[in-house]
Amino acid sequence: MWVANGCRAVLKRVRGFLRATNGNVAMIFALSLIPVSIAAGAGLDFSRALIVRARLAEALDSAGLAIGGSQGLSQSKLDALAQSYFTANYTADSSFGTPSPVTVTPGTYQVSLSTSVQMPTTLMNIVRIRTMDVAYTSQIVWGQTKLWVALVLDNTGSMSQTDSTGTSKISALKSATHQLLTMLQNAAATPGDVKVSIIPFSKDVNHGTSAVNASWIDWSDWLAAPANSLPSSSVGPGSSCPYSTSSNGFRCTTGPANGASSTNTIPSSGTYAGYICPGKDNGNVNPGRNGHYYNGCYDSVLSGHTCTTNWSGQTVCTNTYTHTWIPNSTSTWAGCFMDRTQTYDAQNAAPSAGNTATLFPAENASSCPPAQIAPLSYDWTGLGSEVDSMTPNGNTNQTIGLAWGWQSLTDGNPMNSGPLPSLTQRVIILLSDGVNTQNRWTQSQSSIDAREQEACTNAKAEGVTIYTVFVDLNGTSGSSAVLQNCASDASKYFDLTTSSAITTAFTTIGTQITNLRVAR
Repeated sequence: MWVANGCRAVLKRVRGFLRATNGNVAMIFALSLIPVSIAAGAGLDFSRALIVRARLAEALDSAGLAIGGSQGLSQSKLDALAQSYFTANYTADSSFGTPSPVTVTPGTYQVSLSTSVQMPTTLMNIVRIRTMDVAYTSQIVWGQTKLWVALVLDNTGSMSQTDSTGTSKISALKSATHQLLTMLQNAAATPGDVKVSIIPFSKDVNHGTSAVNASWIDWSDWLAAPANSLPSSSVGPGSSCPYSTSSNGFRCTTGPANGASSTNTIPSSGTYAGYICPGKDNGNVNPGRNGHYYNGCYDSVLSGHTCTTNWSGQTVCTNTYTHTWIPNSTSTWAGCFMDRTQTYDAQNAAPSAGNTATLFPAENASSCPPAQIAPLSYDWTGLGSEVDSMTPNGNTNQTIGLAWGWQSLTDGNPMNSGPLPSLTQRVIILLSDGVNTQNRWTQSQSSIDAREQEACTNAKAEGVTIYTVFVDLNGTSGSSAVLQNCASDASKYFDLTTSSAITTAFTTIGTQITNLRVAR
């Protein structure tokens, strides 16, 4: 009985609650906050999941394009290579969760890469949904993709060497590069899908003089007098040259022009009377300055005249002079650049007028390559003309070629490639025929190799695929450790012993980089 009475009491209270009008709106509103909050939280977390998925896709596609051309690698090496490219290109921060290791599944005509993230939720925590599983798979198939390719080509003096067939390395390089350009042009489904830059290098690179007024050029070294070169106050018109190749690394010249003839006596008449002009440095005292021209002269301004009588009664008069360094006009610059200040020499950081170390230092030097760099373009005729202009000259500095090749694939000054289109593979092909012999600071191979290794590591970490080609005629030098280490993986390093093999290597590289595309 008490159970029945209790039920009737409950029903009575429910009917009363349903008939009540006081406070219903507030109560209903409060109750509705729960599903509204859940819906808002789901919307926010879904938006965050879309961001994560987009960034997974971008990083996996880049990794897939980077490893797609690799041949003969073991599963473990494929996994490691894909993971390194993915890590370099994945941009979501840790608040979005940590991606699982990249899984690589190779096939006959394709390779698939996948990963996922347990993304922490925000408002969905209200209903105890702590994470959302966000996954993505990228599939790379043999086909077509967009390409930006930098051809970094040795133009040093030794490239004139011939092999046993009488073919010079530079002539074989020109022929092979023309064929590679044709292959790249034919690979483009539409104009602009494939773009190429050409970076001839020796100790310097030649940009040409069109940028002479650019804000990103550092003129401080170019305009400066040689260190410890101020002439004595007794030196003036008609005096003996105060410089020697053994003490200074240079002698005097008859005027400020680069390549002016040497002289043992300071001119006493003519346009450059009293001008004390340092000549080309021979590198004996300043190793990194071998071939460097100093762009200016000291003048000689008479500041005093004294006469004395010597022991025999003769009057001896002496002039004293002050000397001011007069730099040449920058209009006499020939367009060459040396390495940037370390550590920017191994980076592609944008130049900043407020930070001189980031600027590109101008130089006039006898070893500057005659051929100018060609920025990224698909003007195939112009690129071909650039190849034809290559001439062997100067010492080897692979680092500066690599650095400018990387710059040519980077938006902004000095090469202004423009924004990188989506799904574009960036490739550097670096060919050299010898060891590093000179950079801005030294002629020590190990020191220059260290700068090159840093540049290679930095470029690869940014997702650039690097192929390296070492032309060692007759195999007399063995392999190049620095070029081997620079290549993105073992399959992307080529060790050649004949000039004609350059064509074969370039054909192999061209086939690999043009036979990839991302499948959606």
